[in-house]
Amino acid sequence: MIRIEESEADGVYQLKAELPGVDPDKDVTISLDDGVLTVRAERSEEKKDKQRSEFRYGSFTRSVRLPAGVREEDVTAAYDQGVLTVRAPIGETEKPARKIEITRGS
Repeated sequence: MIRIEESEADGVYQLKAELPGVDPDKDVTISLDDGVLTVRAERSEEKKDKQRSEFRYGSFTRSVRLPAGVREEDVTAAYDQGVLTVRAPIGETEKPARKIEITRGS
């Protein structure tokens, strides 16, 4: 499982995910579908010495529902020193009341 930390401050939702040892260009995919953010990562590592070799690999997925009002088109992601940071600005969450006109049937 991917360990994450979520926070919200100054109108921005932020998710940090621990992904050490992965190449974000090849091994990480981030998708956003109907308010759900999904991070997928694959890790493969091989160590060899004279007498033995060791191979570790795995696929990891983590999905979280974004807060109401997130502007999906403005979501950004950055990777630095094994930590993926996804930032999502939050717009207005309250919608103003709307008057509904009543029509008469015949």
